[in-house]
Amino acid sequence: MKFKLHSNYKPAGDQPKAIEQLVNGIKKGLPQQTLLGVTGSGKTFTMANVIERLQRPALILSHNKTLAAQLYEEFLEFFPENKVCYFVSYFDYYQPESYLPASDTYIEKDSQVNEKIERMRMEAGISLLTRPDTIIVSSVSCIYGLGSPEEFKQQSFEVKPGAEMPMRQLIFKLINLRYERNDTELKPGRFRVRGDVIDIMQGGGTAITRLEYFGDKIENIYELHPITARKEKKLDSVWVYPARAYVTNDEYKQEAIKSIKTELQECLAKMSDPVLKYRLQQRTNYDLEMIEQLGYCKGIENYSRHFDRRAPGSSPYTLLHFLPKNPLLFIDESHATLPQVHGMYEGDKTRKRNLIDYGFRLPSAYDNRPLKFDEFTGFLKPFAKDGANVVYVSATPAMEEIRNSSQIVEQIIRPTGLIDPPITVKPSEGQIEDLIEEISKTIQQGNRALVTTLTKRMAEELASYLLQNDFKVEYLHSEIDTLERVEVIKRLRTGKIDVIVGINLLREGLDLPEVGLVAILDADKEGFLRNERSLIQTVGRAARNIDSKVIFYADKMTVSMKLAIKETERRRKIQIEHNKKHGITPQSISREIRNKKLEANSEEEEKLEEEDILILEKEMQAAAEELDFEKAIELRERIKKLEVRSEK
Repeated sequence: MKFKLHSNYKPAGDQPKAIEQLVNGIKKGLPQQTLLGVTGSGKTFTMANVIERLQRPALILSHNKTLAAQLYEEFLEFFPENKVCYFVSYFDYYQPESYLPASDTYIEKDSQVNEKIERMRMEAGISLLTRPDTIIVSSVSCIYGLGSPEEFKQQSFEVKPGAEMPMRQLIFKLINLRYERNDTELKPGRFRVRGDVIDIMQGGGTAITRLEYFGDKIENIYELHPITARKEKKLDSVWVYPARAYVTNDEYKQEAIKSIKTELQECLAKMSDPVLKYRLQQRTNYDLEMIEQLGYCKGIENYSRHFDRRAPGSSPYTLLHFLPKNPLLFIDESHATLPQVHGMYEGDKTRKRNLIDYGFRLPSAYDNRPLKFDEFTGFLKPFAKDGANVVYVSATPAMEEIRNSSQIVEQIIRPTGLIDPPITVKPSEGQIEDLIEEISKTIQQGNRALVTTLTKRMAEELASYLLQNDFKVEYLHSEIDTLERVEVIKRLRTGKIDVIVGINLLREGLDLPEVGLVAILDADKEGFLRNERSLIQTVGRAARNIDSKVIFYADKMTVSMKLAIKETERRRKIQIEHNKKHGITPQSISREIRNKKLEANSEEEEKLEEEDILILEKEMQAAAEELDFEKAIELRERIKKLEVRSEK
């Protein structure tokens, strides 16, 4: 299916020129380009137009989950007839395995997986392998290890009505693909058996596939509604994909076990400390026994090099390996995304060094890692053979993007004629009283306010103080999980709250037309959050509303403040002259409130939540009867959260 862009708007402002330049650059074979577009100039719409013009699958890489969620919703709306997928970390909570030699403390890996996001990740991988009209919106999670795409394809199989496949054989195949049998509750990655019927919910979907048997022959295949289990349509065939990204056949599993044993013996021969030797031998042999008996073990990803049959030191398989030939790669907010890619590998290596040096892991654990930066950039080079597949997108590109780009495409003029907001500098003394006054004025105008602080504690304390002064306010920082962040932003847009207090999560890409005030506290504190680029990005949060303004609270004028104000004035001058020349009256940007796909409280989930509460209550009672009070308390808290959500 071809990419078909749906929108009520046509390219305007600098968009037509930018689209033409980028498309021509790709066709000419320019290796890399940069789209320098001011906030609110419609960079996402420009990307969508480039995808439609070139008819090529695309990966949009973002540096945080909040922005990725927003981009995902926008591309879903732009391309309703095509496949748009979301790929971010599926951990709501993650404590990595580590060892602290100074205190002899071993910290076991602990995590909480978000099942919905896990399903969406699986859906992304499957779509890249099966549909040419796929767009993936991803965080830097895409540079972390994933299973081999070739192995994934080889393990998948097709079933058709009339095929001879005894039910026992199909069940065996499903278990090998890491599906779980559960005849009571069907979830992604599970199947159930009822008489001559097998129902499967694949790892990357919510629809149920029903296979009806007559003897050893598959008689009919249907797709069922995930909630009502009503037959939606009859299928001529269906492909069954692995339930998890990591999957291997028995032959490769035996090879991996043999390879792990060989590495273990080599390591033990080199070790002199008897305690460390014993520890490594005991832990590794336990893992090997689990793999032999169950097919997996806790922390199996640390042995991924053996299962993937990779050479020591070689790069892991990632989502990038699932991409077809000639994709488009847009690196959104590249000034923040590229440094993130830079730092991932070293951080992972430092943590694992202690685990390996002190006998907790084999050296092959180093190869379960994110891509190094040179591996990531090296991965981009093959794309350039078919044209300029890489486009850096930013309002404030860093020197790295500018230096590597064959063409810088500017997008300064907004489609609505809106100009950048004016910046006022006010003293820090009495800033809270002044801030309260400014927020009150903003709310009276029907607008919302964003306030940025330097630390999480300051954000929480300021939010608490504003709450005491009768403002509807919430704070936003990294400890709030992915879906809840999206909900907080939505509550601001719908008017349920008037103020968000945050730190750097408010910088890039948050599309908030209702914001009429951006207040930056301690603007003169030079550093990561108050450098020129960060200040310009924060100013941009107010660039979608005609009545908006920005206040820097500071006692002195820093170099970064001067440069940010100078660049903002340069852009304002270009925009004002353009409006005067073409007789354009600036208008606030209008944008629908989306997030339907990522809402934590969708209609279908509300129906499911009632059933979930009943199931959890039974589990809680069973846990209490077994005297497992910790589990019972945990289940009680989950029930409370579901009850609160269902009341909203």
